[in-house]
Amino acid sequence: MNTGEDIDQFQLLEDKIDSLIELITTLRKEKESFAEKIQIQEKKLADLAEKFENLKTARDKAKQRIIFLLEKVEQIDI
Repeated sequence: MNTGEDIDQFQLLEDKIDSLIELITTLRKEKESFAEKIQIQEKKLADLAEKFENLKTARDKAKQRIIFLLEKVEQIDI
């Protein structure tokens, strides 16, 4: 029995476990950070979609108003 070798193996195993724990901790922090960034981007996307819809509605109203005014102008030419 090589007790010194066995202890070295346990130390090696402990070091690897410590490294894995450190890696897992780092990955969890990164995951949280990415989740926050995704949430921010989703909010921005929702805001932009709402602005887009508002602009589309305003454009459609302006288009209808222009059509109405053109029809009035056509009546004058008659």
